[in-house]
Amino acid sequence: MSALLNPDDRPEEEAVPEGAEFSLGTEISPEPVLPEAVRQRITVLAAAALPGLPADEMPVPLRRVARFAPNRRARLGGRDIAAQLVADPLFRQRIGTRIVADAGDLGAAVTSGVAPAAADPVEVAALAYLARPQGWRELIDAAGDAVRAEADSAAIAAQVRAAEQRAARAEHDRAVARVEADKLRDELARVREEMSQLREEARSTSRSLREAQAAQKRASDLLATEKGRASRVTLDHEAEVRRLRSRLADAEAAAATGKQAAKDSRAVDDARLWLLLETIGQAATGLRRELAIGPADKLPADFVAEASADRPGAPERSRARAQDTDDPGRLDQLLALPRAHLIVDGYNVTKRGFADMSLEQQRKRLITGLGGIAAQTGDEITVVFDGAERVHGLPPAPRGVRVLFSRKGTTADELIRQLVRAEPPGRPVVVVSSDREVADGVRRHGAYPMGADSLLRRLSRS
Repeated sequence: MSALLNPDDRPEEEAVPEGAEFSLGTEISPEPVLPEAVRQRITVLAAAALPGLPADEMPVPLRRVARFAPNRRARLGGRDIAAQLVADPLFRQRIGTRIVADAGDLGAAVTSGVAPAAADPVEVAALAYLARPQGWRELIDAAGDAVRAEADSAAIAAQVRAAEQRAARAEHDRAVARVEADKLRDELARVREEMSQLREEARSTSRSLREAQAAQKRASDLLATEKGRASRVTLDHEAEVRRLRSRLADAEAAAATGKQAAKDSRAVDDARLWLLLETIGQAATGLRRELAIGPADKLPADFVAEASADRPGAPERSRARAQDTDDPGRLDQLLALPRAHLIVDGYNVTKRGFADMSLEQQRKRLITGLGGIAAQTGDEITVVFDGAERVHGLPPAPRGVRVLFSRKGTTADELIRQLVRAEPPGRPVVVVSSDREVADGVRRHGAYPMGADSLLRRLSRS
């Protein structure tokens, strides 16, 4: 829109040579410089009247602008409309005629070169620019003066309002300052009163501090006296402790001497008892030699077992002895003897009774069952396994059950014979194994051999 009234701001393709003007005649004069309000009003009037022109009278650049919505036509096509108004006098004449006709009496007055006193100077200047009657430049200048005067009046009024507002704010600030001053005077009076009270409290605190310091000095003197007394008591206590420790050391030495004397006395008694037992043993050996009594193949318990299972005829007696070694009832009778010791050939029993299980499961099954027997009878039980295989998953041994593995180079049979030989003569020792060699070997040392089936049946009952 600046191209309409300010030649210096127009693009080069729309510029009009300075000092030239397009009009209905041949006279060429420079375009006037219009106020911004007048330029905007001319563009709005032209945009509103643009759709009323016939298509053949409308310049080609404005045909697209004429199709815009009314509220967008002046804003988006104002530049093109302004350029055509400057460059095309015929278009300006046609659009001006329509605008002046639509303006009614005001348009007729402007066409006659008269500007009504009550009319808007901007509207008058816009109509004068488009209609260009005689003296139209004077009308535009008068409108510019009126607009500038109105702007100056508005500026002066704004300055007056600003001054009035500043005066009102200053008055308000003075009132607020008076109120604040009153508050500050009241606050100052209160602070002075508080300071007076604080001075009095400070004097009282000083007196209390002096009294507290004096009390602290008396307490320090008393504490020093008590520390000296406590030090003397501590020294006396330490001396008493040293005396008591000396007496305790003497008592401990006497106790140690008494213990050693008691130990020596027990050693003498043990030596006498051993000598007595050894004499009795040698006497029994000499008596056995004098009476020419050889070792017996069977023990009294064996005779009792044979007597309780006796049948007419020798073959039946042989079968009875074979059955006795596998009879769980006989095993119960032997385990009922005082301080009986049950020794079990581990794998000999498990491979006979649990052959379908793994070695780990066999051991676990047997050891668990022997734990139940130990709990019922209270007897000592030892189970022996060959140590050739590597042991996996061995459960904790139950109470009363001893689990042994033969060392490398030693079999379980040899370990069982060693256990039997280690027992004192006369103690009931029961060995469970179906190995004939093991049974014969332990029988020679006074043990009771039992077959594996007897223990398996006993375990199946529990």
